[in-house]
Amino acid sequence: MSSRWDGSFFAKEEDPYSGGIVSALKNLKSVISSVLIAATLSAAFAVFYARALAAQDSGDRKVKYRVDPQYPEIAKKLGLSGVVRLEVLVAPNGSVKETKVIGGHPILVNAAVDAVKRWKFESASGESTKPLEFKFQPN
Repeated sequence: MSSRWDGSFFAKEEDPYSGGIVSALKNLKSVISSVLIAATLSAAFAVFYARALAAQDSGDRKVKYRVDPQYPEIAKKLGLSGVVRLEVLVAPNGSVKETKVIGGHPILVNAAVDAVKRWKFESASGESTKPLEFKFQPN
């Protein structure tokens, strides 16, 4: 029996980086990269689709029924004139779902909002927003 060790235990020459954890990590990296690419493309498509829908319904809707705002009596007495700017959210069925005041004198704003709530627009596939402007002048 020889006291000399010949290294026969490690007789196989293997690449220390093949198989095992290192190989699993390389595969995981590849899978994660593929998932990230797919997620990025999906998100980009969703944004593109949302913009396309918004452009389709963005303000091209015609008014079918319009109610003119009543000039408030107090505004007449004060000789108050001005512009009221609103942004309306129109439902798919054409009714005004929401109004947002962008600017205008508080006495005049209520008259404009009350009138616009009764407006009807053409139907569309989705909601849309439309800017509106009303000019109030005493007679």
